[in-house]
Amino acid sequence: MFGAHGKILHVNLSTSQLSIEQPGEDFYRTYMGGSALGLTYLLKSSAHLHDPLEAENLLTISLSILTGMPISGQSRVTITARSPLTNAIGDSQAGGYFPAELKFSGYDAIILQGKAEKPVYLWVHDGEAEIRDATHLWGKNTADCEDTIRAELMDNKIEVLQIGPAGENKVRFASIMNKTSRANGRTGMGAVMGSKNLKAIAVRGSLKPPIFNGELLKQLSRKGAEQFPHSNILGLGLYGTAGSMGWQIEAGGLPTKNWNSGFFDKWEEISGQTMAKTILKRRETCYACVVRCKRVVEIENHNLPVSPRYGGPEYETLACFGSYCGNSDLAAISYMNQLCNMYGMDTISCGATIAWAMDCYENGIFTQKDLDGLDLRYGNSEAMIQLTHKIAKREGIGGLLAEGSARAAERLGRGSSELVVTVKNQELPAHMPQVKSSVGLIYAVNPFGADHQSHEHDPSYRAFPERMAELGLNSPQPDLVLNREKVEYALTTQYAYSALDSLNLCQFVFGPAWQLYSMSDLVQLVNAVTGWDISIGELLTVGRRRLNLMREFNQRCGFTRQDDILPQKLFKPLSGGVSDGLSIDEQEVEKAKDIYYQLAGWDISTGNPTPSTLAELGLDWILSSDYR
Repeated sequence: MFGAHGKILHVNLSTSQLSIEQPGEDFYRTYMGGSALGLTYLLKSSAHLHDPLEAENLLTISLSILTGMPISGQSRVTITARSPLTNAIGDSQAGGYFPAELKFSGYDAIILQGKAEKPVYLWVHDGEAEIRDATHLWGKNTADCEDTIRAELMDNKIEVLQIGPAGENKVRFASIMNKTSRANGRTGMGAVMGSKNLKAIAVRGSLKPPIFNGELLKQLSRKGAEQFPHSNILGLGLYGTAGSMGWQIEAGGLPTKNWNSGFFDKWEEISGQTMAKTILKRRETCYACVVRCKRVVEIENHNLPVSPRYGGPEYETLACFGSYCGNSDLAAISYMNQLCNMYGMDTISCGATIAWAMDCYENGIFTQKDLDGLDLRYGNSEAMIQLTHKIAKREGIGGLLAEGSARAAERLGRGSSELVVTVKNQELPAHMPQVKSSVGLIYAVNPFGADHQSHEHDPSYRAFPERMAELGLNSPQPDLVLNREKVEYALTTQYAYSALDSLNLCQFVFGPAWQLYSMSDLVQLVNAVTGWDISIGELLTVGRRRLNLMREFNQRCGFTRQDDILPQKLFKPLSGGVSDGLSIDEQEVEKAKDIYYQLAGWDISTGNPTPSTLAELGLDWILSSDYR
């Protein structure tokens, strides 16, 4: 078998037992890795019957057949479990060097079950694995934990995947960090890891799986490196994701003051270009990637010192701690990004939850007394910083906000739910469906809550017709249209992105539109590594299979079409900027959902997969009573 070791490590934390499973090649071709691989184990478990923070919840850490290959965009890891934030499927990706190093340690995935009696960490190296005591690591921030493990194991090149104090405290949007700056941020996977008393996973290895056609792989790698200076993603290298803030402003799509507006008049003060001119220290990359889009910032001689150890803010972080909160203090945003990476928290949910609390304060729902004396007016970055500490530690009002804005509003009452901006309890990222119609549809139907990296956004349909034609999409539509053709576009590109998350590929490097490598390039890459003969159609089927696995898991958790709903704020007109007066038509979204479910082969009344669709995808095994 090429591209994989054919070994999956199973770890029972309750009994301290470790075992190795060796699936056949058909398993890898069917699921490829990533989310789809992890979901097969979740669906065979009883995770859906238990609270996400109970020992019975399974936590899967999955690579793919492409992880660790010497080409840009492949060093990513997917973590899945039932989410403590949404109660639905949890799914989160991250890059860095950990994914490739885990592959080189000799395994394609780690499946974790149970709960250790006391804090532990897992040490995986060259085909060996052991559970070690982590009592001395509990309570440490991410940098100190990483340093301690490397010193203890006497190797500074060890890569560490870990939780910080927020995961230990079971903050519902706690992240899992590697390299102290790369986050499996969304859906609260860090809280699940914390509930298992698992502090970290340390990896080191020299075992590289065989490659079927190494020469073709080299050619593809060189092609990307040569094309990069002339590609659509050059700006990602220069300014990171933060470079897109100007585009959002031009469209009126920068969420501002808890989504009351799409325009922030001080946006330039927190843009990627400003960051590059002022506090950017260097650019970092992931294993073998030419793009180098990761920001590393440093602020010295300031009352808010920011260390390069914790990277730097992405666009989502700048928006959620910036425009969401009416805050234009770049130093403060960078400091809160550092705090989130130290404590291990998702910057999107943390910043958006603070924005909700600010909206409540501005509307008289929260008083200063409710907020432990904090003056939480829009733009008060000092209060935001104090609140970030409180959330991670679950101190005072932070204990309520650590539940996420939807749960906090449910407990608070006083009309605060009307100000919540979530889907399935997960806070919305900084891309506005009021100016990109299909984004709203995918936010609503996405199994793990609102996510901006689950399909191709509306402008790409008209901007990249040749790439779209590869997917059979030949009728470009305006951005604000949500007709049948646009729904088909949204679903088809969702399959493409879903395949990327099963192959654990960076969506800035591989994809159906503006990315460095096209879907045709991806077909060549998979075949070069594995010796298979897949097509774009087979890749889309892999993506469709993953999406159906997610919906099936959610169905077992009690989710239906009634949970595929957008927050009420999106149906109210925006104020200010070019998007002034724009809103989403609720009935139009409902009609689009009918079309979406029909095209997906799901029951229109429930929004869930039909038995015939599951059978068509080779998933009829999950209909067996053994797995229900």
